[in-house]
Amino acid sequence: QVQLVESGGGLVQAGGSLRLSCAASQSIFSGYPMAWYRQAPGKERELVATIMNGGATNYADSVKGRFTISRDNARNTVALQMNNLKPEDTAVYYCNRRYTLASWGQGTEVTVSS
Repeated sequence: QVQLVESGGGLVQAGGSLRLSCAASQSIFSGYPMAWYRQAPGKERELVATIMNGGATNYADSVKGRFTISRDNARNTVALQMNNLKPEDTAVYYCNRRYTLASWGQGTEVTVSS
């Protein structure tokens, strides 16, 4: 079954940390650049971080220095370590391919209180 399953979200105070995980089916993951996206209430979905198949990464300016994306090519998983969280990081977080999108998963909700 072709799918993306995100987990790890929750409620955290500003300055705290969370680690998000994404389990992808092999047909979605294998050989493709992957990314984390987020959608805040009332806003469009935005790209947060990208990781190429070889491990090169890129980040939105708003999260640079605070978030770290990683992937495990043996397990078809992508992770997002989020440190020094801010209230403006509050959103539903999704993983997907970077360029050729697959069907979206359910996402995982992150709420950062001030």
